[in-house]
Amino acid sequence: MESSFAVLMAIMGLGTPELIIILVILLVLFGGAKLPSLAKGLGQSIKEFKKASKDEASTPEAGETEKKTDKGPDQSV
Repeated sequence: MESSFAVLMAIMGLGTPELIIILVILLVLFGGAKLPSLAKGLGQSIKEFKKASKDEASTPEAGETEKKTDKGPDQSV
């Protein structure tokens, strides 16, 4: 996990000074009392996103089931 974070930060061009500036701006905008609740909400959102993407990958796609049951225009009754 640590290496993927480092790769992401390298791609985005964010280093330690930039991250510190972003954190200071967040602290000024939202205040010290709100930051833990914002971080908790962000963590829960990421957790739900991962869960939903995992569930989506394990279920068959809707398009595949429609293709199997579709008789097509030339086989109408």
